[in-house]
Amino acid sequence: MSAFTNPAPSPVEQPEKLAPVAVPPAPKQPGAWKGWLVAALIGGGAWAGYEFGYKRSIAEKNAQTAAAAIPVVKATQGKLEVRARISGASAAREFANVTAPMIRGPEGNRPMVLLKLAPSGTMVKKGELLASIDGQSLQDHIDDVKDTVESAEADVRKRKAELEIDWKNMQLTLEVAKADLEKARLDARAAEVRTEVERMLLQLNFEEADARYKQLQSDVDNTKKRQAAEIKILELTLERHKRHLGRHTNDIARFSIHSPIDGLVVYQSIWGGSSMRQIEPGDQVSPGQPFMKVVNPASMMLEAKINQAESDRFKLGMPAEMRLDAFSGLTLKGHIFSIGAIAAGGMRQNFFIRNVPIRVSFDTVEQRLIPDLSGSADVLLESSEERATLVPLGALMDEEGKSFVHVKTAEGFAKREVKTGLRNDTHAVIASGLEPGTEIRANF
Repeated sequence: MSAFTNPAPSPVEQPEKLAPVAVPPAPKQPGAWKGWLVAALIGGGAWAGYEFGYKRSIAEKNAQTAAAAIPVVKATQGKLEVRARISGASAAREFANVTAPMIRGPEGNRPMVLLKLAPSGTMVKKGELLASIDGQSLQDHIDDVKDTVESAEADVRKRKAELEIDWKNMQLTLEVAKADLEKARLDARAAEVRTEVERMLLQLNFEEADARYKQLQSDVDNTKKRQAAEIKILELTLERHKRHLGRHTNDIARFSIHSPIDGLVVYQSIWGGSSMRQIEPGDQVSPGQPFMKVVNPASMMLEAKINQAESDRFKLGMPAEMRLDAFSGLTLKGHIFSIGAIAAGGMRQNFFIRNVPIRVSFDTVEQRLIPDLSGSADVLLESSEERATLVPLGALMDEEGKSFVHVKTAEGFAKREVKTGLRNDTHAVIASGLEPGTEIRANF
């Protein structure tokens, strides 16, 4: 047990409770309901201002913000054009193909090597030299054939002289036989003074002379025919050699190729090794092979095809804007001058897909324009007046056969009906219901 002990706590004195003090009531002021009325009016005005002022201004600002976010366009004035683009390749209406000559001589397998070529893209006149072919081997052969012709002519002359001598000798022999026959005839007439044996010998001599003379006469006819036939054979042989020479002479003359018309020289592509390339000097060509063209630059055109379902939209004489893929900034004028009458199917297309050939002529002479260039033509199908009201197609709405636009106003956009006219792929003509410069909503 501890030595220290805790003393007992002494009782704490509680504070004395005080009685509440009575507060006298506030005296009533006359007219207190008026304050409440003023407060109510102020609160109502604040609420009305909030509802009809602040909220309205917020709504207007939101509407203006939303209207500003909607794209708008203006109706413009101008000329609307409806065009159709067709693609094809350039070609010439007036041209001449230049081909390697066909060899008429019997040795038609001779190689033909091009020695000279007129530069591609140059203008040439009719009769100018376009190309020349190496004909040295043919010229050597022609010299040999000339020698053969001269030898054949000498043979004919020699044989004619020999046959003429033979003919003269035969004529002399015939004359001698005739004289012998006449002598034998005279001797036979004097048989009366001769013995029987002599008369028989004279008669036999006469018959022998007569038979010999007749035999020589028949030999003369046969010899004449034989000599004529022999001369004819020699002459035919000579004629064959002459024709042989003439064919080769004609061939070597055609080895120099001249321009048949005035025009532009254009090389054609040939197969060389593993790819197509243009002809060059030193290349070997085959008889009849085309390797060059001479085209009239004033007759260039674009050859294309159109679907038969759209062929009725195209008419002769329609203007067009021509472009070439090789020259991006070049635009030329043209017009349609030919439309095919019969639609034809392509080899790689289905049978029921038919195209109509169409040709568009270039109205402008351009020196860079050559055949086989890919290009296009924008053909003008229709056009409006010069100052027509135009709107983008994205700003038009078609409903139940009618057209509408949304015109921009101070409150937003108002729907308005308009009458449209000509349309193309991007714009439409407004015939009535909208003025130029009016802002409308763009729906794209």
